[in-house]
Amino acid sequence: MPTESLIGYGAPVCVDSGSDQDGYLQGCTQVKCCPRSLYSPVNCPNFPPQPSAGPAQLSPSLSGLSLQSQTPEALRVVNLLQERNLLPLGPVTPPTPCLPQDLQKINCHPEVFRSTLTSIPQTQSLLNKAKLPLGLLLHPFKDLSQLPVVTSSTIVRCRSCRTYINPFVTFLDQRRWKCNLCYRVNDVPEEFMYNPVSRSYGEPHKRPEVQNATLEFIAPSEYMLRPPQPAVYLIVLDVSHNAVETGYLDVVCQSLLENINALPGDSRTKIGFITFDSTIHFYNLQEGLSQPQMLIVSDIEDIFLPTPDSLLVNLNECKELVQDLLRSLPQMFGKTMETQCALGPALQAAFKLLSATGGRVSVFQTQLPSLGVGALKSREDPNQRASAKDIQHLSPATDFYKKLALDCSGQQVAVDLFLLSSQYCDLASLGCISRYSAGSVYYYPSYHQQHNPAGVECFQKDLKRYLTRKIGFEAVMRIRCSKGLSIHTFHGNFFVRSTDLLSLPNVNPDAGFAVQMSIEENLVDMQSVSFQAALLYTSSKGERRIRVHTMCLPVVNSLSDIFAGADVQAITCLLASMAVDRSVTASLSDARDAMTNASIDSLTSFRTSVLTIQQPGLLAPACLRLFPLYILALLKQKAFRTGTSTRLDDRVYAMCQLKYQPLAYVMLMIHPALYRVDDLTDEGALNVSERTIPQPRVQQLSVEKLSRDGAFLMDAGSVIYLWIGRNCNPNFLTQVLGLPNYAAVPLNMNMLPELDTAESQRTRAFVGWLREQRPFFPILHVIRDESPLKASFLQNMIEDRTESALSYYEFLLHIQQQVSK
Repeated sequence: MPTESLIGYGAPVCVDSGSDQDGYLQGCTQVKCCPRSLYSPVNCPNFPPQPSAGPAQLSPSLSGLSLQSQTPEALRVVNLLQERNLLPLGPVTPPTPCLPQDLQKINCHPEVFRSTLTSIPQTQSLLNKAKLPLGLLLHPFKDLSQLPVVTSSTIVRCRSCRTYINPFVTFLDQRRWKCNLCYRVNDVPEEFMYNPVSRSYGEPHKRPEVQNATLEFIAPSEYMLRPPQPAVYLIVLDVSHNAVETGYLDVVCQSLLENINALPGDSRTKIGFITFDSTIHFYNLQEGLSQPQMLIVSDIEDIFLPTPDSLLVNLNECKELVQDLLRSLPQMFGKTMETQCALGPALQAAFKLLSATGGRVSVFQTQLPSLGVGALKSREDPNQRASAKDIQHLSPATDFYKKLALDCSGQQVAVDLFLLSSQYCDLASLGCISRYSAGSVYYYPSYHQQHNPAGVECFQKDLKRYLTRKIGFEAVMRIRCSKGLSIHTFHGNFFVRSTDLLSLPNVNPDAGFAVQMSIEENLVDMQSVSFQAALLYTSSKGERRIRVHTMCLPVVNSLSDIFAGADVQAITCLLASMAVDRSVTASLSDARDAMTNASIDSLTSFRTSVLTIQQPGLLAPACLRLFPLYILALLKQKAFRTGTSTRLDDRVYAMCQLKYQPLAYVMLMIHPALYRVDDLTDEGALNVSERTIPQPRVQQLSVEKLSRDGAFLMDAGSVIYLWIGRNCNPNFLTQVLGLPNYAAVPLNMNMLPELDTAESQRTRAFVGWLREQRPFFPILHVIRDESPLKASFLQNMIEDRTESALSYYEFLLHIQQQVSK
């Protein structure tokens, strides 16, 4: 559990609330850009060129911090056609913003808040010239090991733009502070003069609010539109024949029984259940009943709640009845012959049941909805999976699920969708119920209790995390930025309530967000700009809280400084989100062209505007040396690939993940990490909680890096492959896999045996460490040459040529040809 350093400030108060609903940022309309690339290029009609400014007047603390003198490595020229070993030995680290040391030390952690450019251009025309996207990536509710929590009767905010006081404001004297976003001068309240940590008076600049770029306030009553809601959980289960046959009901009910006491909440927590096939079944769990009472509503055209007051019950008071229901549910439908599925009416019932309180709906669905509102027909043509250049049906077939999600959002209800299916389910339509209500989508293709034990294990682990992780209810998030900057597009699962306010009925620690930005006014007189995200939510214990993240970045006026501060992974993730939108609004081929053009345009700009001496080859600054590789990886990713058979739901789910997952998890899905593991040693190992974790070096994703006498582990984010070479070291087979020889490796091996050998312990420690770094559970597949999953493993070898896609070297030649035009 994360530890919170609780800093008491007198009377308990609260945080980012209803009073935060006054809009500050303007110009948040959706910007339509030229088709060439995904963001506004030079001469884009939406961004008319602006006169370029003269050199900025840097303060003594910032002058002499020209990025070229500070970070020559970032601008070292790399000829991509000659230097093939570009991957760093370990993780790719984000660039450090070029700020004075005291500011840099307290800046927001990049895992929580980062920008695609760590040096912000002075003007939009300079940004256009760089041909790099400007945007922010945010992981606002991330589980943190340390989080300062402030209880204060006064939350100090700018009177003009409502920014929370933070480490990057300026104190003009003890009594006045200047906002770092709108530059208004504000008075320091009397209470803020006292520092409860040092118990001293007269040093407001030493308060925790001004010493921490990430912190949480416990909010006063003015931040509440209504009393904080209780934790409310509604479980909605598909019990048609298809659903029961998969065996998923046993897993869900067992997981709920095991984790019922770990559900986040307090004495007010409520729970309810709905099951559905061709009819909707409610469960009366009122205290005093000897057993749960099932109530069936067969009129799905006009859904009503049979006993509105006893369907959602207090979990503590009715726990025994809830446990009885969970023990009996799998058997109740064991012999059902009902094949129909009325998902739409079940969701309408869930909305009616939760609309008075708000809460979380968890829907488990195994097939295409076939009855009532929201019924869908199959739109997938299996023959088109590989051959079609442009993929149809990436957008929803009906607006029912989006409209219902918006109704849910208005009543503080979020819907999480678990899709467990071997058939096409039209995730493009069903996913809208989660996307617009700030829910999550979980997808388990080919789920079956007997035929797919690895999928069952993955579902069990994900479900435990889902049921027990931290949750915030009735949340809103606002992102503010310095005067002159504006936000124009958001990415993630939410509803945009006003230009800069995201409605999040639920917020969870695994959700990521991204925003695109533009420079509306020249930033000529500014040495730095700031960004602040404030998340107001109700904790599961009924406290209103505000989590605030603030980031400060320098402003620069030269293209070389912009390039030197480019964050290649943040750029790639933002482009991926933009490309998903382009695939849906325009076409897949359009999105693919735009991603390729993004790399061509930025390298052309570097060549023509930054390099002083023209040299042959494909030249990139060291900080962008991985950019073409990442773009090629995106073109070969499930979301965007063509020419390879890809199920429509698989493609749409990959798109959902690119839009919703935080950067760290998205990057592994785009560019997996490959390690040789048959020769693990303790040299350079990490020591984590008294465990030794080997650190093998990352290999290039090419078959030429595999050797038949080795074993290679590929971490692709949601799945881990362990490939065993035909002539693999016999020692590895016996000491790690517990097998006598290569022929004994089973075709469906999904776990490493716990053997009492040093090799086994090292390998399991490494795999366990990789798994711990993400909130979902990646399945492990041990594969050999004859394994059916070998093709999936090889598809991740993105540097190699396939029938339908270029090799990395061929892709570089294509880019060079375009750059040299």
